[in-house]
Amino acid sequence: MKITEHIDHRNGRTLFSFELLPPLKGENFESISQTIDPLIEFNPASIDVTYHREEIVYKEREDGLLEKRTVRKRPGTVGISAAIKFKYNIDVVPHLICGGFTREETENALIDLYFLGIHNLLLIRGDNPAGEKAFKPEPDGNHYALELVKQAMNMNRGIYLEDDIVNANPTGFCIGVAGYPEKHPEAPNMAADILHLKEKIEAGASYIVTQMFFDNAAFFRFEKACREAGINVPIIPGLKPLSTKSQLSALPKTFSIDLPEALFREADKCSTNHQIRELGVEWAIAQSRELIKAGVPVLHFYTMGKSDNIRKIAEAVF
Repeated sequence: MKITEHIDHRNGRTLFSFELLPPLKGENFESISQTIDPLIEFNPASIDVTYHREEIVYKEREDGLLEKRTVRKRPGTVGISAAIKFKYNIDVVPHLICGGFTREETENALIDLYFLGIHNLLLIRGDNPAGEKAFKPEPDGNHYALELVKQAMNMNRGIYLEDDIVNANPTGFCIGVAGYPEKHPEAPNMAADILHLKEKIEAGASYIVTQMFFDNAAFFRFEKACREAGINVPIIPGLKPLSTKSQLSALPKTFSIDLPEALFREADKCSTNHQIRELGVEWAIAQSRELIKAGVPVLHFYTMGKSDNIRKIAEAVF
């Protein structure tokens, strides 16, 4: 079932979904099951599987010099998505990114997913490679998420990169895109960011999932601004509970988000990560209850590979 169909048939209740990471290279499916199994009883409408582009690492050679290598530490998004779909009979939403893909490789990945009966996608540009300040697409790759949406929508119309394909069958992907309640870090202002988001919706995206936020007021402002700009697709809030002391500085730096003063003040009193984790659960429960009361269609949780805290939140609000 497509994400939009889940939303259309929710009968006024807020649905539950979550995102997980593919395991590190060398690990097996058990690590994925350990994240999913504790959350199954809450009937997730869907499970997102992230995609991670290549990383640059430096290995010291025998002569003492450093050798630059390109590696993928978390491959397997397509395979993991298929495994989840067929083991758990839950709709999956694999992520596809611009970075690391040519347009032909993107087309081939979309063909593989459609053959597997996976009809939901989250399409994003993706991050810069570690250590690089600017985003660099592959030669003949998509530069922006908008281009990625247009390519997937062309396939939905039966338009492939090769224009001489005989009996080119249309795909039927339901496309989601990312929204940023506190503005994309590269956008000059919120108005420009929402304009770019609207372009992706007009190109064919059917729903929006937001970046994490810790202040619901930021989400409500973002939602209002989207509606005023003529964006009428479902907007799904994304939540991530605090779990470690280091995230007090890491999350704002990495994701260009703010931590509310009240949350930071309470977190600063915590002396252990266990205390931080409990605080994160309490804060996310309060966020969730307010968002559910406001009628959001889905609550989407970023697990980062750990689900014990997400389970506590789900027990309290679903």
